Amino acid sequence: MSVLTRPILEINLKNVLENYLLLKNIAAHSIPAAVVKDDAYGLGAKVIAPLLYEKAGCRHFFVAHAVEGERIAQLVPQAKIFVLQGFGEDSKAHFDSCNQLIPVISSPEMLAYWKAARPDARKAVIHIETGLNRLGFREKDLAKLSEKDLTEFQMVMSHLACGDEKEHFMNAHQLEIFDALKNLYFPDLPASLSASDGVFLGEAFRWDMVRLGAAMYGINTAPYRQNQMKNVVKIKAPVLEIADLPKGEFVGYSATYRASSDRRVAIVSIGYGDGIPRSLSNVGKVYFNARSKLQEARVIGRMSMDNLICDVTNIDGLEVGDMALIADDFYTLDDMGRDAGTISYEIMSRVGKNSRYIRKYIEE
Repeated sequence: MSVLTRPILEINLKNVLENYLLLKNIAAHSIPAAVVKDDAYGLGAKVIAPLLYEKAGCRHFFVAHAVEGERIAQLVPQAKIFVLQGFGEDSKAHFDSCNQLIPVISSPEMLAYWKAARPDARKAVIHIETGLNRLGFREKDLAKLSEKDLTEFQMVMSHLACGDEKEHFMNAHQLEIFDALKNLYFPDLPASLSASDGVFLGEAFRWDMVRLGAAMYGINTAPYRQNQMKNVVKIKAPVLEIADLPKGEFVGYSATYRASSDRRVAIVSIGYGDGIPRSLSNVGKVYFNARSKLQEARVIGRMSMDNLICDVTNIDGLEVGDMALIADDFYTLDDMGRDAGTISYEIMSRVGKNSRYIRKYIEE
């Protein structure tokens, strides 16, 4: 008998590739750039970036920080790597040693530092604010740029606030502002407005480059329609123990669940320490393939750091060592995020960077 104790994270590289190619086809008139920030949303930038580079011909990547870009640069040697958080004293050494890195400049102060400390004549990307009110040059900042300043850039970009809601008024509002500011200050530069969600809003939002991130990893960034992306992530964890729970007994920390009848429970080796939201306590669900049948089990009691407990009273044939299916094609991270009151992006990032998982890449 084989006994496992660690959860397993499966990452389907074939589906990542197919998702990228589908998005590329949808945005056929735009350059597709792959977003591999946060270690490819936790799924492994050193695996996913060269996969897209070699098998899909991707030559443009986005990361958050320069240190992330430098880590993958030799794996994608002919690619441009755009750095969303820009250029600062703490990233200068990375830009000095890697000429593939291109900063996204988001403020007058950053532009001044870039002009004073940049390693060579490479041109940056300018990020302009159009309604998200996060990073980016405001219109008053753009008005103060000199003619020479305006020649410092190779592309202009912005970011949608509500691209996942097709009919939201902010989409048209931001598109109008972006179009006006680009034509006024950067009429000859290529432009990028949309991440994954904007790709589905139509041709007007795609411009010259689209930034393909969450949807490439299987997340539904257009929840108003059926998800066209293939699922990328599966999570499973072993059952460590199966026990009787008599009527009236409590389960877990703080005794938040009390059995109203005699029950049977399974203790599964996964918890919030593995990135599974604690808010799934008493509301989450897991699945088992028992006797060749997919069966659902409710999470009961407080989820702990290393374990969750689920009610398996009605599941026949379950044994210690069997795998609980935590996320799968039929219950995706989008579904888990909905049940947990959060978003799949957050769960994927936490799970993907967690070293407690046995990580398996699926290529077929």
